[in-house]
Amino acid sequence: MAYRIEISPSAIADIESIFLWIKEESQERAFRWVRGCYEIMLTLENFPQRCSLAIESRYMGIDVRQLLYQKQFLILFTVQNLGEEEGEEGVVYIHRVRHGSQQRLENIQDLLGDEL
Repeated sequence: MAYRIEISPSAIADIESIFLWIKEESQERAFRWVRGCYEIMLTLENFPQRCSLAIESRYMGIDVRQLLYQKQFLILFTVQNLGEEEGEEGVVYIHRVRHGSQQRLENIQDLLGDEL
C-alpha cells in the first residue's frame, strides 16, 4: 500500500527555521539540507511503520514515529491506515522536524500545534 504524505504547517515552519540556521554558515548546504529532508520524507510513502516509535509516544497516547535524518534531525509523524480492502491509501502526517538536541515535546499540543 502506498501512503500519501501530508506535511503540517508546524513541520514546514520547523524546516524553514532549520534552513535559516544552516544558511548562516552556508547557503548551498542549507538548500541541500532542505532538498534532502523532503526526499527522505517521500520514502515514507512505502512502509512508514519501519520507523521506530518516538519517545513522545509513551506519554501522548498515540503512536508517534520518528525518522532520523542526517543523524541529528528527527522527523516526527503519525500513520493513519485507511481501508486496504477498498484500495484506499493510508496517510503519513508529518507533524514536526526537530534537531535531536532539542527538548522533547511534552504534550500533544506541542506535537500537533496548528492541527488541533
